[in-house]
Amino acid sequence: MPRHVLILGGTTEARELAAVLATRPDVRVTTSLAGRVSRPGAVGGAVRTGGFGGAEGLAGWLRAHEVAAVVDATHPFAEAITAHTVRAAALSGVPAVVLRRPGWRPVPGDDWHPVASLGAAAELLPRLGRRAFLTTGRLGLAAFAHLAEPHFVVRSVEPPGPPMPPHTDVVLARGPFTVAGEAALLREHRIDVIVTKDSGGAATAAKLTAARDLGIPVVVVRRPPLPPGAAAVPDVPGALAWLG
Repeated sequence: MPRHVLILGGTTEARELAAVLATRPDVRVTTSLAGRVSRPGAVGGAVRTGGFGGAEGLAGWLRAHEVAAVVDATHPFAEAITAHTVRAAALSGVPAVVLRRPGWRPVPGDDWHPVASLGAAAELLPRLGRRAFLTTGRLGLAAFAHLAEPHFVVRSVEPPGPPMPPHTDVVLARGPFTVAGEAALLREHRIDVIVTKDSGGAATAAKLTAARDLGIPVVVVRRPPLPPGAAAVPDVPGALAWLG
């Protein structure tokens, strides 16, 4: 019987991994999506949507569906899901690995302002600019909702809901983005500060290059650390090697 592999997905790496595993006769792959995006990209293999009910619920699902291995390929800021995965692996005895792309690193010419949280970013932001490009995801807007200034330009895959800052323009778009396109957007909206999470990867990194070229400061929210004892790989080849 093929081994059943569960991918906790939602990222480009998750889709790439599922596409490879779906071609293997020795593997039966299921990708679990949180359901926060109504039109996710195509995924190879089986797909389930929705939560598991915490670590205990996930552990029960792994046992009930005879899962042989779990790859947590969720967003680097999906802190709770990763913690539940590590705990569920311990409860069920099913091995798990976290596929976590490396974070971004500043290079000469960058004007980065690292902060520990979205709240810290909101506190710092008014001192850095009057028109902010906010790329922290629609679920993070609440941290900035109390700010009457600066004026925000928010980019999101889907329209964000309240609460959000009172002076906000929304740009609906899905990456990957180009440096030329990002520079044009920054100029069009007269952006003088950017706020982003350290998501890593190439799909949304172009804004950092554009900011460097235009001399725009960037507030970078540091990613949370992995749970103690979590095994991790940096990319899809690493996950495939771990799976064997």
